[in-house]
Amino acid sequence: MPTHTRVHTRGSSQAGRAVAVVADVMAFVIGLWILLYLLDANQGNALVEFIHDAATWLAGWSYDLFTFNRDWVQVVIGYGIAAVAYLVIGHAIAGRLYRR
Repeated sequence: MPTHTRVHTRGSSQAGRAVAVVADVMAFVIGLWILLYLLDANQGNALVEFIHDAATWLAGWSYDLFTFNRDWVQVVIGYGIAAVAYLVIGHAIAGRLYRR
């Protein structure tokens, strides 16, 4: 019986770790786009374009939540809300999986 409990805990731990990693990667992509935008990266570059497309897809729900007059504030707040949400929600789910 103790073996069954250990296996269940290990599986929950791995699932929690996977959820946390996915949330971290999503937030990293969004954060990377914010940094590239602020550093005025060449948007014609294929890597920059890929990061922008991925971040736009991930933050599509939050980008126009608030509107600001300055473009850089719009990018930081619009994308930043999504990055923070993914981190908080992803790590909350991971924490619940760790406890099981």
